[in-house]
Amino acid sequence: MTGLLLVQLGTPDAPTYRGLFPYLRQFLSDRRVIEVPRPVWVPLLYGFILPFRSGASAAKYRRIWSPDTGSPLMHYTTRQAALLQEHFPDTPVRFGMMVGNPSVRDAVRQMIESGVDRLVALPMFPQYSATTSASATDALFGALMKERRVPAVRVVPPYYDHPAYVDAVVTNLRDDIAGLGWEPEHVVISFHGIPQKYAQKGDPYATHVVRTTQALVKRMGWSRSYWTQTYQSRFGKSPWLKPYTDDVLERLAKRGVRRVYVLLPGFTADCLETIDEIGHESREVFLHAGGEMLHNGRCLNDHPRWIEAMARIVRDEAAGWM
Repeated sequence: MTGLLLVQLGTPDAPTYRGLFPYLRQFLSDRRVIEVPRPVWVPLLYGFILPFRSGASAAKYRRIWSPDTGSPLMHYTTRQAALLQEHFPDTPVRFGMMVGNPSVRDAVRQMIESGVDRLVALPMFPQYSATTSASATDALFGALMKERRVPAVRVVPPYYDHPAYVDAVVTNLRDDIAGLGWEPEHVVISFHGIPQKYAQKGDPYATHVVRTTQALVKRMGWSRSYWTQTYQSRFGKSPWLKPYTDDVLERLAKRGVRRVYVLLPGFTADCLETIDEIGHESREVFLHAGGEMLHNGRCLNDHPRWIEAMARIVRDEAAGWM
């Protein structure tokens, strides 16, 4: 039997200090994410970052936590798996989190115990980066190392310019803009950043980002002056991929641009980085610099076109299995 596993980054169990501490500890201990020698990093992580960042991050998560559905990332990942199950009624569809719960390890074990002997894994990251895509496969194969009966495995490759993914982003974008009630003067296409040195070492992420941006701009027919591609979520003091989203938003506002739409095609589900970082923190930067309206674009989430796109991408890569 073939099983389909969605692999997502993860989310804390609760928007509290006690919920964030173990989540951040696991996330920031990933050698794919933080390429700093352990003798240097571990004392810094436990002595400074975790005690202080856990509380600050918990406050941010409380701003996006729904009393009804909890974590947006968990809510939409659950929805994505359930809706994708409808496309593959004879194939068990599950999801596992690289950080937090439900873990990839638990999901894999449950699928094997249910009889899965062929496993298709779909990392929920359109553009490849060692910090996300490779970390996802680390979690997957790390889980399989614990199992005696290991299924045959196919991992869906990056789909940064797959026609179905691009079509889903464009459809979702048009639907979102249509409901705004105002027309953006400029679109900022913001992706999660990575340190420049990671790219210099061979990470193809920036190339994939450019390919995605080119495909979207072409489909939308935007003039070059109408959009700017940026990177967000910088952590630490080392240089990351540029330009930085907040710097661009500040310059746009000071230039007289009053209404901006921030498109977030690298995120397949709404999360802290989209709802709070862009919708709250970056909006404040833009407004303080003289802007008037900033909309953090809705992620793909459970949009029907995205569910169809995932199904098509999986079928393309799982030919003969599903």
